[in-house]
Amino acid sequence: MQSQAKTIEEYLVETPEDRREALTKLINLCRKHLGEFEEKMTYGMIGFVVPLKVYPKGYHVNPNQALPFINIASQKNFIAFYHMGIYGNEEILNWFVNEYPKHSKSKLDMGKSCIRFKKTSDIPYVLLEELLTKISLKGYIEKYEEILLKLKK
Repeated sequence: MQSQAKTIEEYLVETPEDRREALTKLINLCRKHLGEFEEKMTYGMIGFVVPLKVYPKGYHVNPNQALPFINIASQKNFIAFYHMGIYGNEEILNWFVNEYPKHSKSKLDMGKSCIRFKKTSDIPYVLLEELLTKISLKGYIEKYEEILLKLKK
């Protein structure tokens, strides 16, 4: 389910009312901790990306596109919090998986980079805020370059 919204404000208006507060809290957490990242709509979702002026190589599958870091979306049956840094960093992934039960009563529902929340009341904001402090813009770019080198071998 991909939104055609051009701005975050438009996205929030078209989001079901019972999810707007949760999405707004997630956006505000990202704004608080990801000031070096650029906030924009990407892939029909709310995104926080590495600005092209900082990393002109862009995303390897499309160099004209900024490197994605965080995406937030209201899907049909859940709110999705995509964290590309967790996907590429096993240490942080393991930390997150181990910490999650301490912060939420719900079972962790996670894909490679996608953390899914079926109920807004299950979103562990404190844990997600801590996760957002674990990877800097510079650290994310370095890890991304490291992963790209491995892919080319």
